Amino acid sequence: MKRPTIPDLAEAAGVSVSTVNRVINKADSVRQPTRERVLRAAQEIGFYGLGAIEYSVHAGREVHRPGVMLLQERRPFYRDLGAAFRQAAEEHTDGRIDLTLEFVEDLSPEVVADRLRQLGANCDSVALVAAEHPLITDAIDSLLLRGTPVMGLITPLTARGNVGFVGLDSFKVGRTAAWAFDKICHQRGDIGILVGNTRYRNQDLNESGFRSYFRENGSGFTLLEP
Repeated sequence: MKRPTIPDLAEAAGVSVSTVNRVINKADSVRQPTRERVLRAAQEIGFYGLGAIEYSVHAGREVHRPGVMLLQERRPFYRDLGAAFRQAAEEHTDGRIDLTLEFVEDLSPEVVADRLRQLGANCDSVALVAAEHPLITDAIDSLLLRGTPVMGLITPLTARGNVGFVGLDSFKVGRTAAWAFDKICHQRGDIGILVGNTRYRNQDLNESGFRSYFRENGSGFTLLEP
């Protein structure tokens, strides 16, 4: 087969030959979407200069530096979640992701707050799993005042500024669990409730939602203290 040439690449990408030459030799003069289109075409036709085009495209992509702070790495859930973050960062194509991922072994508020401040000093944004505590709230506020967005993962977090959240609606999760008990358990009786730590707001909201369903429906169950 004939090796694809620059004119072949230009035709495949729907651009001029001069544009392809600029992508290879003077990439800064070409808009990033056009560079991306030329790269896709080069990959499809097996263009011999693919490496140079890939370098041009990657160099022009915006760099994002997110920080993620999770709980102890020995926990399978957080270890798997960290691996998913790393994979997502590697596979992201709309910009380059320079991810900083940390696992906190000591969950005392002082340590978490200190690690959060350090992470925020080196990242464009921070997402974390943490308990509610005044020291952690103050650390979040210090990042928000610097213009660094902060987002709670799994469990919501509060501060004076706006804190984003990625996770389930914990109140609805609690109500859904209560609905399941109500529909599955035909013999009424006591329900024991186990709560890990109410400083994690998702657990507190889970219990609140669970109790609210039974208050609303009065289905004959007795809910014990957690």
